[in-house]
Amino acid sequence: MENEAATQRQPGTPPAARRVPVRRTHHGDIVVDEYAWLEDKENPDTIAFLTAQNAYTEAVTAGQAELREAIFGEIKARTKETDLSVPSRKGGYWYYTRTVEGQQYPVYCRRATGPAGERPPMADDGAPLLGEEILLDGNELAGGQPYFAIGAYQVSPDGTRLAYSTDYAGDERFTLRIRNLVTGRTEPDEIPGTYYGPAWSADGTVLFYVTVDDAWRPYRIWRHRLGTPVGDDEIVYTETDERFFTGIWLTRSERFLVIASESKLTSECRLLDAADPAGEFRVVAPRRQGVEYGVEHQSGPDGADRLLILHNDGAENFELATATLDDPSAWTPLIPHRADTRLVDVDAFRDHLVVYFRRDGLTGLRIIGADGADHEVAFDEPVYTVAPGANPDYESRLFRLGYASLLTPDSVYDCDTATGQLTLLRRRPVLPLPDGTPYRSEDYEQHREWATAPDGTRVPISLVCRKGTPRDGSAPFLLYGYGSYEHSSDPYFSIPRLSLLDRGFGFAIAHIRGGGELGRRWYEDGKLLRKVNTFTDFIACARHLAAVGWTSPDRLVARGGSAGGLLMGAVANLAPDAFGGIAAQVPFVDALTSILDPSLPLTVTEWEEWGDPLHDPDVYAYMKSYTPYENISATRAYPPIFALTSLNDTRVRYCEPAKWIARLQATATGGPFLLKTEMIAGHAGRSGRYDAWHEEAMLLAWIVVTAGGSD
Repeated sequence: MENEAATQRQPGTPPAARRVPVRRTHHGDIVVDEYAWLEDKENPDTIAFLTAQNAYTEAVTAGQAELREAIFGEIKARTKETDLSVPSRKGGYWYYTRTVEGQQYPVYCRRATGPAGERPPMADDGAPLLGEEILLDGNELAGGQPYFAIGAYQVSPDGTRLAYSTDYAGDERFTLRIRNLVTGRTEPDEIPGTYYGPAWSADGTVLFYVTVDDAWRPYRIWRHRLGTPVGDDEIVYTETDERFFTGIWLTRSERFLVIASESKLTSECRLLDAADPAGEFRVVAPRRQGVEYGVEHQSGPDGADRLLILHNDGAENFELATATLDDPSAWTPLIPHRADTRLVDVDAFRDHLVVYFRRDGLTGLRIIGADGADHEVAFDEPVYTVAPGANPDYESRLFRLGYASLLTPDSVYDCDTATGQLTLLRRRPVLPLPDGTPYRSEDYEQHREWATAPDGTRVPISLVCRKGTPRDGSAPFLLYGYGSYEHSSDPYFSIPRLSLLDRGFGFAIAHIRGGGELGRRWYEDGKLLRKVNTFTDFIACARHLAAVGWTSPDRLVARGGSAGGLLMGAVANLAPDAFGGIAAQVPFVDALTSILDPSLPLTVTEWEEWGDPLHDPDVYAYMKSYTPYENISATRAYPPIFALTSLNDTRVRYCEPAKWIARLQATATGGPFLLKTEMIAGHAGRSGRYDAWHEEAMLLAWIVVTAGGSD
């Protein structure tokens, strides 16, 4: 019997979604949405349509099955499946995770420390360390469920308790539990419906946690005293402004609890002595529209306390200031604002500070000692990413950092903050393929290119390919982009990417406006009523790669996810001729519909990123001019498009790509237009590592075939 929602006309043709016109009117503009019915997840017809689309996608890509399995096999073969992270020292323990061949999830462990100065213990074969204590085994907790994720993992300051939370659906609604690490028992305290990021009091007897409102906005902080009924928990703080998220954490010194409320443009912090968990939080500096700040605490060897305030009050790229506990709103500059350097974060230790910054499109770390010594950690590759690692020990002289590039696998270093000496602790192994072929970085090359946007702005591109890749337009290429929320798409190493590079592909990252690669102004120029710059920058990067011979339009595939999926849909409408294919993961392609509905998760908080089309007719008109779903053309030929989504995604609803693909299939020429929906998963896709590899292999196989690459 044919389902009225979706019928398979014949093998090889997409299922037809029925059209049910729904009218909406805003600012005098009437919009008819024929596929609004797909927004009802409880409607059996919706599930039938998604299921039929999955079957169609599987049928269209069936010829890629062998390639898919080959790529999965390469990812698996190159990955050290039984492995162990570099342990981090905290209190009397080394904390680490390890993975076991054949198991989907990490095992969370610790081992007692040895004498002061002991190097992190490692096992080259990834085996358990001698004296290991397992704190959590993700595989046991998953229990064979199709989806599993850990949201919180916080050991109490005294090391005796663990707060952790779990999600079995992918909707990021976590149940919080407490494990006694002395007895090994899970306590009866069980708190459903929590968000990420709980925080312990100094003595570990009180746990603060976050819950969300009906729009899935983290808005309320609770205080739970261990051993008391959850029903007796107290509300500590409620954020009433719907533009703001709130959260709580301990300072690195573990002296203070911090509640931070943040919108996209404004922030406000509150402090409480962590040794007085029943006390009242006090405001550091009252919120002022457009002023963002964060707070860290430092207590030096002489016992002197100060607050570190990273803020943008009169400092577009932020400056670092100090303040006293008695007068926390009076800020004295420590590192003044620089137009060429965006200060990102600061880590405070007893004897030094480490400042995380961006300059010239690259990340950096600056170490400032108590004695006034000041130096930047330097690396010699042309494009790379360096970032703070796990540094739980407040009194440590060593600073753990992570480093990677397009050629260098993820690397863990300890930096001696007194001397600047770097010690490589571990570089992620890349194992040989079954035929014995090793990974050798010298077989590849990386470059920094610059495209020119329509308004004359130069846009950086990071690029990697095998040595000897021809520059005659014949090489297939994958171009990745994001460009929102000041999120920077920094160069990174990827084992799955090797399966493309070794098939003759090049890979490039477009560092487009809306991201943060070139400072706060770079972000400001790609948001609100300048959002279109994000899309035209990406198109300029695509055309540049073709113009200089790296590839040609029919061999270039674009890829992006979430807000980067909006980018994919927008460039498909603006310049379909620039791409041979487009891969869009959990794509935000029906943005206008979502941002018009304040009852949806994230909508009101997003108005400072995209604008408020509900109340502002100019924003409405501007968004309608670029949002992908509204701008599908019947007169342009589109390249093949592959959209992936998850039914339980609370950040970008499954119905956005479902409606988008339905309209493309019914309206547009070109394609094919494919939709794959994970029926039990969230925003990040499938949760187990092998499941995630299978999903990635499916997408990479489609990219290879679409770009005309070698099998």
